[in-house]
Amino acid sequence: VIHDKMDSIMGNNTWVLVDLPPGCKPLGCKWIFKIKLKVNGTIEKFQARLVIQGFRHNSGIDYCDNYALVARINTIRLLIAMASIHNMIIHQMDVKITFLNGELDKEVYMNQPQGFIMPGNENKACKLIKSLYGLKHAPKQWH
Repeated sequence: VIHDKMDSIMGNNTWVLVDLPPGCKPLGCKWIFKIKLKVNGTIEKFQARLVIQGFRHNSGIDYCDNYALVARINTIRLLIAMASIHNMIIHQMDVKITFLNGELDKEVYMNQPQGFIMPGNENKACKLIKSLYGLKHAPKQWH
């Protein structure tokens, strides 16, 4: 499960390995594991998620806003009314890995994930290009 998740993260170009700039302290990361059960209590699947320790970021310094952009209810009502007037069909969708698709506008550095430290690059850090779960401003990055 972890290897599949790492393949997904690496395939998404989530970070690049770089030398850590002087005076910069990288954030840590850890794996979160979960077992998803079926209704009858048997195991459906194992899940793993790489989470950055975003709680170490300081509000106003490392990030400013940490909310997800959402449509106002009046906007949604207007769209539904317009669709009804014009006999249109409304569809909805869900983006599964939303947090992992937002490109960062600030530099964030992270230690390499435990168990996946690149040989020959042990002293390098991950410079995040895209968001990870746990990053304070991740909800606002993808919109």
